[in-house]
Amino acid sequence: MIVVPAERITHMSRSYLKALSLGLAALACLLASHAFAEPIQWVTVGDPRNTADNTTYGDVLTSFQIMKYEFTNQQYTEFLNSVDASGTNPNSVYNTNMGSDVRGGITNTGTTNGSRYAVKTNMGDKPVNFVSWFDAARVSNWYQNGATSSSSTETGAYTLTSGTSGNAPAVNSGATFYIPTEDQWYKAAFYKGGSTTAGYWDYATQSDTAPTAVTAGTTGIGSAGSAGNFANYLDDANWNDRSGNVTTVGTNGVSSAYGAFDMNGNITEWNDLTGLVAGSTRGVRGGFWGSFSESSLQSSFNQAIAPSDESDVYGFRLASPVVVPEPSTWVMAAGGLACAGWGAWRRHARRSRLPLRMLRSRSEGAI
Repeated sequence: MIVVPAERITHMSRSYLKALSLGLAALACLLASHAFAEPIQWVTVGDPRNTADNTTYGDVLTSFQIMKYEFTNQQYTEFLNSVDASGTNPNSVYNTNMGSDVRGGITNTGTTNGSRYAVKTNMGDKPVNFVSWFDAARVSNWYQNGATSSSSTETGAYTLTSGTSGNAPAVNSGATFYIPTEDQWYKAAFYKGGSTTAGYWDYATQSDTAPTAVTAGTTGIGSAGSAGNFANYLDDANWNDRSGNVTTVGTNGVSSAYGAFDMNGNITEWNDLTGLVAGSTRGVRGGFWGSFSESSLQSSFNQAIAPSDESDVYGFRLASPVVVPEPSTWVMAAGGLACAGWGAWRRHARRSRLPLRMLRSRSEGAI
């Protein structure tokens, strides 16, 4: 049996290894050309089909994910620089109080090169505030559409059509980033976990006892770290010349049973009520840095307000299905490019081991 000479095999291998390397290089270039947002840290809220609390809230049919921390000024700045590089402030995604108010964390620098917005000193790891429900919905759409400068903020998880006031639309079917429903938010904060009948805590610090208020260092780091029955409320976190202020996420006491921090205090968070219908109100829960008593932190306390409201006490975190979203088209295309190079090399490597007469026959179309 006659086989292909080793020199020919080496030549063919080099050719297709070169094709593979070109494919991988193209993949690397494509990855480098896309600006990614800072990765979101998620926690999983399991125990699906759990029982509701005596408040009637908290039963959720499926497992889901929720952000481990509140959405920060750093993350919102990346969103702003991506969707508003030219400074036109589309759909009022930037509230000027973010820059002028001491408790706000983002300035408008006036540049137009994709870095128009900048985080204030010591404010990057603080929760963003002065955001409406509509702002949070636009962030959801941005992530849903790939979180790049070309990603739409008006369609995806929510169909907004430039709306900034009035009725909030219902979440769209198949959304992979969205504002949590009130039941989801409630469960992530207060459910004890571990079974479908585990019960609920009164506070999101895994306690039925009111948390102790944290103080803050000169850079706004909460005094409790990530342990203990503490929360940022009662105007006790004094720093940056303010009596009461937002503090670094995750430094204000223990998380909820599922691992989500600051679901009590720091900033009041938007929720989507049922999420299934449009409406003139949306929910907020959890209390904030200036809550005057523990009652606004309790599981029994909720509010429904206009989705256009913005102040220094409103922020948000996003939710997502547990199932990982489908990779976007460009990721699949890039992966396919690299895989094509690898597959071609493998096919020709196998061919190079065939008898020469079989190789000739295949090249002539005989088999």
